[in-house]
Amino acid sequence: MENAQYLDQLLFGVLPYLALATFFLGTIQRYRSQAFTYSSLSSQFLENQRHFWGMVPLHYGILVVLAGHVVAFLFPRQLLAWNGHPVRLYILEISALIFGLLTLVGLLTTLIRRLGYSKIRTVTSTADIVLYLLLLVQVASGVTVAVTHSWGSSWFAASAAPYLWSIVTLDPNISFVLAMPFMVKVHIVNACLVIGFFPFTRLVHILVIPNPYLWRRPQVVRWNRAQDVR
Repeated sequence: MENAQYLDQLLFGVLPYLALATFFLGTIQRYRSQAFTYSSLSSQFLENQRHFWGMVPLHYGILVVLAGHVVAFLFPRQLLAWNGHPVRLYILEISALIFGLLTLVGLLTTLIRRLGYSKIRTVTSTADIVLYLLLLVQVASGVTVAVTHSWGSSWFAASAAPYLWSIVTLDPNISFVLAMPFMVKVHIVNACLVIGFFPFTRLVHILVIPNPYLWRRPQVVRWNRAQDVR
């Protein structure tokens, strides 16, 4: 019993801070020493068709799913009030499951492309494989939770959000987690691993989105047809 308690404290009370410390320190150090590596290192120029069918559903799916997690974390009371009406609860749950499945399909397609085609496999690093496997566990566990444990948006707002806030306020309260199903615990622990591994992967490109494109002046491109003819 004591060993189980120590393990719970380690996984849910200590690991989140180790992951966050690694994330911030590793990200800063990489940017200072290897700023040129802050890129998605896209392999689209090597193969585009399968890249499209993998990356498009993956990006759209994961953005919506992450946005849902952030909303539930920031506004748990409002989310519970929204879910007080059955129709709205059904719409939210079904939509979340659809986008979760979309993410899973895109991730599997991307992983198969990475491992199944020689040109792409040549430019795939060990860190890429580890990252995709961690993401696969994360997405698959999330979809499993959505299928096997109904009304996840409500219990996330009621239990997971207070736990996450306790981590943010440096007063971890793991009692919110202990009563959760095993697959939810896997989802939480794996999320910490993804966060901790983040600085060593291509995911860092998320932090350097080219925002200046939104407000820079339009550029006019003109072809020199005389040169084209020659």
